[in-house]
Amino acid sequence: MLKERLDELYLRVNRPEFIPLDPVQFPHRYKDKKDREIAAFLAATIAWGRRDMILKSAERMFALMGPSPYNFVMEGNYRNLISRAGGRGKSIHRTFFEGDLLYFCRGLRACYNGYDKLETIFSSASDLWEGIGHFRELMAHGNKAGSPARPVYSKHIANPGAGSACKRLYLALRWLVRREGPVDLGLWKSISPSSLFIPMDVHVGRTARHLGLLGKDRKANDKKAVISLTEILREFCPEDPVKYDLALFGWAFQNKDS
Repeated sequence: MLKERLDELYLRVNRPEFIPLDPVQFPHRYKDKKDREIAAFLAATIAWGRRDMILKSAERMFALMGPSPYNFVMEGNYRNLISRAGGRGKSIHRTFFEGDLLYFCRGLRACYNGYDKLETIFSSASDLWEGIGHFRELMAHGNKAGSPARPVYSKHIANPGAGSACKRLYLALRWLVRREGPVDLGLWKSISPSSLFIPMDVHVGRTARHLGLLGKDRKANDKKAVISLTEILREFCPEDPVKYDLALFGWAFQNKDS
């Protein structure tokens, strides 16, 4: 019965009308694949807190980048972000500042310079946890500082080696990998949706525990909880377990006042 209910909620949420209500709208705005990739990682990175505030913040962030996020990154236009404000710059979204956007732009430029496709960073790894770790290292090495120059890590890029759930990175990967639209974009063909893990935030964790999908003794929304929940969702749909992220969102939204 639970699978049937989740399947029903998935179909209810996975509609074009959902896109304008969600940060996924931002990668949808672009036609070029590389613009969409960058927009996916950046929009997912600030996807925490109130949804209306996330959308307002993302509007400001992408306005700074002009019509092509990829050109903004590769042409080095991001260098102007801090010069006019100094220090970390202005806040874009809560603790994500212009300096953090600058970090992402430098790191992404290094990724594109080192790989023919951003997708390869993840598809060449043994699994997506390793791919995320590799991406984190590339971003850090693209932002070396000090003497001698050493990689600089950002608190906005989670570390799977430390047990993080990597929620925002798995959200971006869901958008980029899942084939079945209309919400997700399905841009990356060399990674199977079956290899994805659930983007777990506090709402998904709470709903999963309420439904008995995650043991109430596992209180932390960490890497172990993500793996445990995803394994159960794979029993429902082995080829596309993370489709149920949309269903769990729908369940939480439907019962937000209860």
